[in-house]
Amino acid sequence: MQNFEFYNPVNIVFGQGQIRKLGKLVPNDTKIMLAYGGGSIFKNGVYDQVKAALPGYHLIEFGGIEPNPHYETLMKAVEIVKTEKIGFILAVGGGSVLDGVKFIAAAALWVGEDPWEFLTNRSLTVTRAIPIGSIITLPATGSEMNGNSVVTRLSTQEKLAFNADAVLPVFSILDPTTVFSLPEKQVANGVVDAFVHVIEQYLTYPVNSPIQDRFAESILVTLVEEGPKVLANRTDYDSAANFMWAATMALNGLIGAGVPQDWATHTIGHELTAFYNIDHARTLAIVLPGIMQVKRESKQEKLLQFGERVWGIKAGTSDERIDATIARTVAFFESVGIPTKLSAYNIGSDFIKVVCDRFIQRGIKGIGERGDLTVPQIAEVLTLQL
Repeated sequence: MQNFEFYNPVNIVFGQGQIRKLGKLVPNDTKIMLAYGGGSIFKNGVYDQVKAALPGYHLIEFGGIEPNPHYETLMKAVEIVKTEKIGFILAVGGGSVLDGVKFIAAAALWVGEDPWEFLTNRSLTVTRAIPIGSIITLPATGSEMNGNSVVTRLSTQEKLAFNADAVLPVFSILDPTTVFSLPEKQVANGVVDAFVHVIEQYLTYPVNSPIQDRFAESILVTLVEEGPKVLANRTDYDSAANFMWAATMALNGLIGAGVPQDWATHTIGHELTAFYNIDHARTLAIVLPGIMQVKRESKQEKLLQFGERVWGIKAGTSDERIDATIARTVAFFESVGIPTKLSAYNIGSDFIKVVCDRFIQRGIKGIGERGDLTVPQIAEVLTLQL
Protein backbone atom coordinates (compact mmCIF):
# COMPACT_ATOMS: atom_id res chain seq x y z
CA MET A 1 0.00 0.00 0.00
CA GLN A 2 1.23 3.50 -0.83
CA ASN A 3 1.67 6.29 1.73
CA PHE A 4 -1.40 8.47 2.10
CA GLU A 5 -3.15 11.21 4.04
CA PHE A 6 -6.89 10.83 4.53
CA TYR A 7 -8.87 13.83 5.74
CA ASN A 8 -12.63 14.12 5.57
CA PRO A 9 -14.40 16.40 8.06
CA VAL A 10 -17.79 16.50 6.29
CA ASN A 11 -20.72 16.02 8.67
CA ILE A 12 -23.12 13.61 6.95
CA VAL A 13 -26.74 13.85 8.12
CA PHE A 14 -28.46 10.85 6.57
CA GLY A 15 -32.07 9.70 6.46
CA GLN A 16 -35.70 10.59 5.99
CA GLY A 17 -36.80 13.92 7.44
CA GLN A 18 -33.29 15.16 8.17
CA ILE A 19 -33.76 18.42 6.28
CA ARG A 20 -35.63 19.68 9.33
CA LYS A 21 -32.25 19.81 11.15
CA LEU A 22 -30.96 22.46 8.72
CA GLY A 23 -31.45 25.31 11.18
CA LYS A 24 -28.94 23.74 13.57
CA LEU A 25 -26.36 23.29 10.80
CA VAL A 26 -26.17 26.67 9.03
CA PRO A 27 -25.00 29.90 10.68
CA ASN A 28 -27.74 32.35 11.67
CA ASP A 29 -25.58 35.46 11.80
CA THR A 30 -24.80 35.92 8.11
CA LYS A 31 -26.42 36.14 4.70
CA ILE A 32 -26.91 32.76 3.08
CA MET A 33 -27.04 32.09 -0.65
CA LEU A 34 -29.51 29.32 -1.47
CA ALA A 35 -28.29 27.85 -4.77
CA TYR A 36 -30.17 25.34 -6.87
CA GLY A 37 -30.64 24.08 -10.41
CA GLY A 38 -33.54 23.99 -12.82
CA GLY A 39 -36.37 23.89 -10.33
CA SER A 40 -36.87 20.23 -9.42
CA ILE A 41 -36.62 21.15 -5.74
CA PHE A 42 -39.92 23.02 -6.10
CA LYS A 43 -41.65 19.94 -7.50
CA ASN A 44 -40.33 17.41 -4.97
CA GLY A 45 -41.05 19.56 -1.92
CA VAL A 46 -37.41 20.03 -0.90
CA TYR A 47 -37.55 23.82 -1.37
CA ASP A 48 -40.53 24.08 0.98
CA GLN A 49 -38.72 21.92 3.55
CA VAL A 50 -35.64 24.15 3.37
CA LYS A 51 -37.67 27.32 3.81
CA ALA A 52 -39.59 25.81 6.72
CA ALA A 53 -36.33 24.83 8.42
CA LEU A 54 -34.83 28.33 8.12
CA PRO A 55 -37.46 30.82 9.36
CA GLY A 56 -36.04 34.30 9.82
CA TYR A 57 -32.76 33.51 8.07
CA HIS A 58 -31.47 36.02 5.51
CA LEU A 59 -31.64 33.97 2.30
CA ILE A 60 -30.64 35.18 -1.15
CA GLU A 61 -31.61 32.73 -3.87
CA PHE A 62 -29.67 31.86 -6.99
CA GLY A 63 -31.24 29.33 -9.37
CA GLY A 64 -30.51 27.98 -12.80
CA ILE A 65 -27.23 26.14 -12.20
CA GLU A 66 -27.02 23.70 -15.08
CA PRO A 67 -26.10 20.02 -15.23
CA ASN A 68 -22.37 20.30 -15.96
CA PRO A 69 -22.44 23.78 -14.39
CA HIS A 70 -21.44 26.62 -16.68
CA TYR A 71 -18.66 29.00 -15.75
CA GLU A 72 -20.63 31.84 -17.29
CA THR A 73 -23.62 31.19 -15.01
CA LEU A 74 -21.49 30.67 -11.91
CA MET A 75 -19.67 33.96 -12.37
CA LYS A 76 -23.02 35.76 -12.07
CA ALA A 77 -23.42 34.13 -8.67
CA VAL A 78 -19.89 35.13 -7.72
CA GLU A 79 -20.78 38.79 -8.31
CA ILE A 80 -23.87 38.46 -6.10
CA VAL A 81 -21.81 36.82 -3.35
CA LYS A 82 -19.33 39.68 -3.42
CA THR A 83 -21.94 42.44 -3.63
CA GLU A 84 -24.21 41.02 -0.94
CA LYS A 85 -21.32 39.91 1.29
CA ILE A 86 -22.64 36.35 1.49
CA GLY A 87 -21.13 34.39 4.39
CA PHE A 88 -22.44 30.88 3.65
CA ILE A 89 -23.68 29.06 0.54
CA LEU A 90 -26.22 26.23 0.68
CA ALA A 91 -26.34 23.96 -2.38
CA VAL A 92 -29.67 22.18 -2.85
CA GLY A 93 -29.87 19.72 -5.72
CA GLY A 94 -27.65 17.22 -7.48
CA GLY A 95 -23.88 17.02 -7.72
CA SER A 96 -23.72 19.61 -10.48
CA VAL A 97 -25.29 22.23 -8.22
CA LEU A 98 -22.78 21.42 -5.50
CA ASP A 99 -19.88 21.44 -7.97
CA GLY A 100 -21.04 24.87 -9.09
CA VAL A 101 -21.29 26.10 -5.50
CA LYS A 102 -17.76 24.91 -4.78
CA PHE A 103 -16.53 27.01 -7.69
CA ILE A 104 -18.59 30.01 -6.54
CA ALA A 105 -17.24 29.69 -2.99
CA ALA A 106 -13.65 29.56 -4.18
CA ALA A 107 -13.97 32.14 -6.95
CA ALA A 108 -15.53 34.72 -4.63
CA LEU A 109 -12.31 34.84 -2.59
CA TRP A 110 -9.84 34.26 -5.44
CA VAL A 111 -7.25 37.02 -5.70
CA GLY A 112 -6.19 36.28 -9.27
CA GLU A 113 -7.45 37.98 -12.42
CA ASP A 114 -9.79 35.18 -13.52
CA PRO A 115 -10.93 32.29 -11.29
CA TRP A 116 -10.83 29.98 -14.33
CA GLU A 117 -7.06 29.92 -13.89
CA PHE A 118 -7.27 27.61 -10.87
CA LEU A 119 -8.82 25.01 -13.20
CA THR A 120 -6.35 25.50 -16.06
CA ASN A 121 -3.14 25.92 -14.05
CA ARG A 122 -2.36 22.84 -11.94
CA SER A 123 0.31 24.73 -10.01
CA LEU A 124 -2.34 26.95 -8.42
CA THR A 125 -4.19 25.81 -5.31
CA VAL A 126 -7.43 27.03 -3.82
CA THR A 127 -6.73 27.73 -0.15
CA ARG A 128 -9.73 29.92 0.77
CA ALA A 129 -13.43 29.58 0.14
CA ILE A 130 -16.73 30.70 1.62
CA PRO A 131 -18.15 27.90 3.81
CA ILE A 132 -20.72 25.70 2.09
CA GLY A 133 -23.28 23.05 2.96
CA SER A 134 -25.42 20.80 0.80
CA ILE A 135 -28.70 18.96 0.52
CA ILE A 136 -28.20 16.30 -2.13
CA THR A 137 -31.25 15.23 -4.12
CA LEU A 138 -29.55 13.05 -6.75
CA PRO A 139 -27.09 10.28 -5.81
CA ALA A 140 -24.29 10.23 -8.36
CA THR A 141 -21.20 12.37 -8.06
CA GLY A 142 -20.20 11.96 -4.41
CA SER A 143 -19.54 15.71 -4.37
CA GLU A 144 -21.32 15.91 -1.03
CA MET A 145 -18.33 14.37 0.75
CA ASN A 146 -15.30 15.52 -1.23
CA GLY A 147 -13.47 18.63 -2.40
CA ASN A 148 -13.89 17.96 -6.12
CA SER A 149 -15.60 20.27 -8.59
CA VAL A 150 -16.01 20.11 -12.38
CA VAL A 151 -17.01 23.18 -14.39
CA THR A 152 -17.80 23.72 -18.08
CA ARG A 153 -16.84 26.90 -19.93
CA LEU A 154 -19.07 27.30 -22.96
CA SER A 155 -17.00 29.96 -24.69
CA THR A 156 -14.00 27.64 -25.02
CA GLN A 157 -15.84 24.28 -25.01
CA GLU A 158 -13.80 23.08 -22.01
CA LYS A 159 -14.80 20.98 -19.03
CA LEU A 160 -12.17 21.07 -16.29
CA ALA A 161 -11.87 20.09 -12.64
CA PHE A 162 -10.23 21.27 -9.44
CA ASN A 163 -9.85 19.77 -5.98
CA ALA A 164 -9.34 21.57 -2.69
CA ASP A 165 -9.92 20.87 0.98
CA ALA A 166 -11.13 24.46 1.25
CA VAL A 167 -14.37 23.55 -0.55
CA LEU A 168 -15.22 20.46 1.47
CA PRO A 169 -18.82 20.96 2.65
CA VAL A 170 -19.30 21.71 6.33
CA PHE A 171 -22.24 19.31 6.20
CA SER A 172 -24.31 17.36 3.69
CA ILE A 173 -27.88 16.22 4.23
CA LEU A 174 -28.83 13.02 2.38
CA ASP A 175 -32.52 12.15 2.42
CA PRO A 176 -33.20 8.99 0.33
CA THR A 177 -36.82 10.01 -0.22
CA THR A 178 -35.57 12.63 -2.69
CA VAL A 179 -34.83 9.70 -5.00
CA PHE A 180 -38.57 8.90 -5.19
CA SER A 181 -39.32 11.67 -7.69
CA LEU A 182 -36.26 11.25 -9.91
CA PRO A 183 -36.81 10.33 -13.56
CA GLU A 184 -35.41 7.02 -14.78
CA LYS A 185 -32.66 8.68 -16.79
CA GLN A 186 -31.22 10.46 -13.75
CA VAL A 187 -31.26 7.31 -11.62
CA ALA A 188 -29.49 5.34 -14.37
CA ASN A 189 -26.92 8.12 -14.75
CA GLY A 190 -26.32 8.12 -11.01
CA VAL A 191 -25.76 4.37 -10.86
CA VAL A 192 -23.23 4.43 -13.71
CA ASP A 193 -21.50 7.58 -12.46
CA ALA A 194 -20.93 6.07 -9.01
CA PHE A 195 -19.88 2.73 -10.53
CA VAL A 196 -17.19 4.34 -12.68
CA HIS A 197 -15.96 6.47 -9.77
CA VAL A 198 -15.15 3.25 -7.97
CA ILE A 199 -13.55 1.70 -11.05
CA GLU A 200 -11.23 4.69 -11.50
CA GLN A 201 -9.77 4.04 -8.03
CA TYR A 202 -9.85 0.25 -8.20
CA LEU A 203 -9.11 -1.00 -11.72
CA THR A 204 -5.40 -0.16 -11.84
CA TYR A 205 -2.70 -2.49 -10.49
CA PRO A 206 -2.27 -4.30 -7.16
CA VAL A 207 -0.45 -2.62 -4.26
CA ASN A 208 -1.52 -5.08 -1.54
CA SER A 209 -4.45 -2.98 -0.31
CA PRO A 210 -7.11 -5.57 0.60
CA ILE A 211 -9.19 -3.16 2.70
CA GLN A 212 -9.56 -0.64 -0.13
CA ASP A 213 -10.18 -3.42 -2.66
CA ARG A 214 -12.89 -5.06 -0.57
CA PHE A 215 -14.55 -1.73 0.18
CA ALA A 216 -14.50 -0.88 -3.53
CA GLU A 217 -15.91 -4.27 -4.52
CA SER A 218 -18.69 -3.99 -1.94
CA ILE A 219 -19.77 -0.65 -3.42
CA LEU A 220 -19.73 -2.08 -6.97
CA VAL A 221 -21.79 -5.11 -5.94
CA THR A 222 -24.23 -2.87 -4.06
CA LEU A 223 -24.73 -0.68 -7.12
CA VAL A 224 -25.27 -3.74 -9.32
CA GLU A 225 -27.85 -5.11 -6.86
CA GLU A 226 -29.62 -1.96 -5.73
CA GLY A 227 -29.53 0.17 -8.89
CA PRO A 228 -32.02 -1.99 -10.82
CA LYS A 229 -34.28 -2.14 -7.74
CA VAL A 230 -34.47 1.65 -7.61
CA LEU A 231 -35.18 1.79 -11.32
CA ALA A 232 -37.97 -0.77 -10.93
CA ASN A 233 -39.52 0.86 -7.84
CA ARG A 234 -38.51 4.44 -7.13
CA THR A 235 -40.24 4.46 -3.75
CA ASP A 236 -38.35 1.48 -2.33
CA TYR A 237 -36.78 3.39 0.57
CA ASP A 238 -34.20 0.76 1.52
CA SER A 239 -32.87 0.46 -2.03
CA ALA A 240 -32.87 4.23 -2.46
CA ALA A 241 -30.91 4.59 0.80
CA ASN A 242 -28.36 1.96 -0.20
CA PHE A 243 -27.96 3.56 -3.63
CA MET A 244 -27.50 7.03 -2.13
CA TRP A 245 -24.91 5.89 0.42
CA ALA A 246 -23.03 3.86 -2.20
CA ALA A 247 -22.72 6.96 -4.41
CA THR A 248 -21.33 8.94 -1.47
CA MET A 249 -18.86 6.25 -0.43
CA ALA A 250 -17.70 5.85 -4.03
CA LEU A 251 -15.86 9.16 -3.97
CA ASN A 252 -15.21 10.38 -0.43
CA GLY A 253 -11.51 9.48 -0.47
CA LEU A 254 -11.72 6.26 1.53
CA ILE A 255 -11.32 3.66 -1.23
CA GLY A 256 -8.71 5.79 -2.99
CA ALA A 257 -6.42 6.15 0.02
CA GLY A 258 -3.05 4.50 -0.53
CA VAL A 259 -3.85 3.06 -3.98
CA PRO A 260 -3.04 4.17 -7.55
CA GLN A 261 -5.87 5.95 -9.34
CA ASP A 262 -6.67 6.11 -13.04
CA TRP A 263 -9.18 8.88 -14.04
CA ALA A 264 -8.45 8.48 -17.76
CA THR A 265 -12.11 7.62 -18.40
CA HIS A 266 -13.15 10.92 -16.84
CA THR A 267 -10.46 12.91 -18.63
CA ILE A 268 -11.63 11.66 -22.02
CA GLY A 269 -15.30 11.69 -21.10
CA HIS A 270 -15.19 15.36 -20.15
CA GLU A 271 -14.38 16.18 -23.77
CA LEU A 272 -17.56 14.46 -24.91
CA THR A 273 -19.56 16.64 -22.56
CA ALA A 274 -17.66 19.79 -23.54
CA PHE A 275 -18.28 19.31 -27.27
CA TYR A 276 -21.62 17.50 -27.37
CA ASN A 277 -23.22 18.18 -23.95
CA ILE A 278 -23.70 14.45 -23.33
CA ASP A 279 -24.60 13.60 -19.74
CA HIS A 280 -21.45 12.97 -17.73
CA ALA A 281 -22.30 9.39 -16.72
CA ARG A 282 -23.09 8.50 -20.31
CA THR A 283 -19.68 9.67 -21.48
CA LEU A 284 -18.10 7.39 -18.87
CA ALA A 285 -20.10 4.40 -20.12
CA ILE A 286 -18.79 5.08 -23.63
CA VAL A 287 -15.13 5.45 -22.70
CA LEU A 288 -14.60 2.83 -19.97
CA PRO A 289 -15.02 -0.31 -22.13
CA GLY A 290 -12.43 1.02 -24.56
CA ILE A 291 -10.00 1.79 -21.72
CA MET A 292 -10.45 -1.73 -20.35
CA GLN A 293 -9.74 -3.21 -23.75
CA VAL A 294 -6.72 -1.06 -24.66
CA LYS A 295 -5.13 -1.36 -21.20
CA ARG A 296 -6.08 -4.99 -20.59
CA GLU A 297 -2.43 -6.02 -20.32
CA SER A 298 -1.31 -3.48 -17.69
CA LYS A 299 -4.61 -3.87 -15.82
CA GLN A 300 -4.71 -7.67 -16.16
CA GLU A 301 -4.44 -8.60 -12.47
CA LYS A 302 -7.14 -6.20 -11.36
CA LEU A 303 -9.38 -7.01 -14.33
CA LEU A 304 -9.28 -10.68 -13.37
CA GLN A 305 -9.98 -9.81 -9.73
CA PHE A 306 -12.83 -7.50 -10.75
CA GLY A 307 -14.33 -10.20 -12.94
CA GLU A 308 -14.15 -12.84 -10.22
CA ARG A 309 -15.26 -10.82 -7.20
CA VAL A 310 -17.91 -8.60 -8.79
CA TRP A 311 -19.19 -10.64 -11.75
CA GLY A 312 -18.37 -14.16 -10.52
CA ILE A 313 -16.23 -14.96 -13.58
CA LYS A 314 -13.81 -17.75 -12.66
CA ALA A 315 -13.64 -20.12 -15.65
CA GLY A 316 -11.51 -19.87 -18.79
CA THR A 317 -8.13 -18.51 -19.77
CA SER A 318 -7.04 -15.06 -18.60
CA ASP A 319 -7.98 -13.55 -21.96
CA GLU A 320 -11.37 -15.23 -21.95
CA ARG A 321 -12.09 -14.04 -18.43
CA ILE A 322 -11.09 -10.47 -19.29
CA ASP A 323 -13.29 -10.56 -22.40
CA ALA A 324 -16.17 -11.79 -20.25
CA THR A 325 -15.51 -9.12 -17.61
CA ILE A 326 -15.62 -6.32 -20.17
CA ALA A 327 -18.77 -7.82 -21.73
CA ARG A 328 -20.52 -8.06 -18.33
CA THR A 329 -19.66 -4.44 -17.55
CA VAL A 330 -21.03 -3.28 -20.90
CA ALA A 331 -24.15 -5.41 -20.40
CA PHE A 332 -24.74 -3.84 -16.98
CA PHE A 333 -24.55 -0.30 -18.39
CA GLU A 334 -26.86 -1.23 -21.24
CA SER A 335 -29.28 -2.96 -18.84
CA VAL A 336 -29.92 0.31 -17.01
CA GLY A 337 -30.47 2.12 -20.30
CA ILE A 338 -27.03 3.68 -20.83
CA PRO A 339 -25.55 3.22 -24.35
CA THR A 340 -21.84 2.44 -24.63
CA LYS A 341 -21.13 3.47 -28.23
CA LEU A 342 -20.50 6.86 -29.80
CA SER A 343 -22.85 5.95 -32.63
CA ALA A 344 -25.75 6.11 -30.15
CA TYR A 345 -25.14 9.88 -30.10
CA ASN A 346 -24.43 10.20 -33.83
CA ILE A 347 -20.76 10.91 -33.19
CA GLY A 348 -18.33 9.78 -35.88
CA SER A 349 -14.59 9.43 -36.25
CA ASP A 350 -14.00 13.17 -36.86
CA PHE A 351 -14.39 13.75 -33.14
CA ILE A 352 -11.42 11.54 -32.35
CA LYS A 353 -8.94 13.84 -34.08
CA VAL A 354 -10.45 16.89 -32.38
CA VAL A 355 -9.98 15.32 -28.95
CA CYS A 356 -6.46 14.10 -29.65
CA ASP A 357 -5.43 17.51 -31.01
CA ARG A 358 -6.75 19.13 -27.85
CA PHE A 359 -4.69 16.82 -25.62
CA ILE A 360 -1.59 17.54 -27.74
CA GLN A 361 -2.22 21.30 -27.47
CA ARG A 362 -2.42 20.98 -23.69
CA GLY A 363 0.91 19.19 -23.62
CA ILE A 364 -0.62 15.97 -22.33
CA LYS A 365 1.63 13.05 -23.21
CA GLY A 366 -0.10 10.35 -21.19
CA ILE A 367 -2.90 9.83 -18.67
CA GLY A 368 -4.03 7.03 -16.38
CA GLU A 369 -2.53 5.44 -13.28
CA ARG A 370 0.87 4.99 -14.92
CA GLY A 371 0.66 8.04 -17.17
CA ASP A 372 1.10 5.73 -20.13
CA LEU A 373 -2.22 5.99 -21.95
CA THR A 374 -0.82 7.99 -24.85
CA VAL A 375 -2.66 10.17 -27.34
CA PRO A 376 -2.55 7.45 -30.04
CA GLN A 377 -4.02 5.03 -27.48
CA ILE A 378 -6.75 7.55 -26.64
CA ALA A 379 -7.59 7.50 -30.35
CA GLU A 380 -7.67 3.69 -30.18
CA VAL A 381 -10.01 3.78 -27.16
CA LEU A 382 -12.48 6.02 -28.98
CA THR A 383 -12.19 4.10 -32.25
CA LEU A 384 -13.27 0.93 -30.44
CA GLN A 385 -16.35 2.76 -29.21
CA LEU A 386 -17.58 4.13 -32.58
